[in-house]
Amino acid sequence: MAVAIILLLVAVASVLFHIYSPWWWTPIASNWRYIDDTINITFWITGAVFFAVIAFMAYCVFRFHHKEGRRAAYNPENKKLEWWLSIGTGIGVAAMLAPGLIVWHQFVTVPADATEVEVMGQQWQWSYRLPGKDGRLGTSDARHVSSENPMGLNLDDPYGKDDVVIQDDLHLPVGKPVKVLLRSIDVLHDFYVPEFRAKMDMIPGAVTYFWFTPTRTGTFEVLCAELCGVAHAQMRSKVIVQEEREYHAWLEKQRTFAELSEQRGVAKAAYKADSE
Repeated sequence: MAVAIILLLVAVASVLFHIYSPWWWTPIASNWRYIDDTINITFWITGAVFFAVIAFMAYCVFRFHHKEGRRAAYNPENKKLEWWLSIGTGIGVAAMLAPGLIVWHQFVTVPADATEVEVMGQQWQWSYRLPGKDGRLGTSDARHVSSENPMGLNLDDPYGKDDVVIQDDLHLPVGKPVKVLLRSIDVLHDFYVPEFRAKMDMIPGAVTYFWFTPTRTGTFEVLCAELCGVAHAQMRSKVIVQEEREYHAWLEKQRTFAELSEQRGVAKAAYKADSE
């Protein structure tokens, strides 16, 4: 009896701890409340199964504990029980899978008016690229990456000349959908802002993406959610969500790729002249 009661207390305490835990989600700051809803559905289904399994174990411990003269009965199969377990498991898996598939479809179906923003991860820093006045990002290639061209932009692509290259914090306007293009030039990374509930692996040699709409202003920390080396924990940045007027005022102060390339070219020429 004591063991059965302890098992039930463990099951009840585990569920209550999750419900009333102080380590809960950060306040959401994007349109992805569907992610929270999906996680809640998964919790209630797996929590119910967890409680049922522990309760069944407690029942078995109490009902079939050792008694003098009692002999165990061997029952190799029970078709009725197997059918019920198969049907119940199938319903539970479908109930968890269906909301996730719906949310995933929304996650990768980007609105037509979304602005593209490129995020590049490398050990152990973040770089960002925003479209210039033409509203279009230029092409890029990892083979073009150098100290003068850290994001590997195609020098022959006219659309890339006015792109804004940021190696500090990323600024975004509130209420505007953003398509985030993700690249890595060395190992796996993962661009993650907890308040946005949106994350995606960054795979060398591929461009992955997701979209979101910032719903409130503020400063939010960027984390790498994929173990990427010894300085993984220090691979951080910030996303600053501003009112549209403040965002455009910030954007006007940033330099384009063409301006940065010209500045680096002048600095390189001056260094060469001094060396000679």
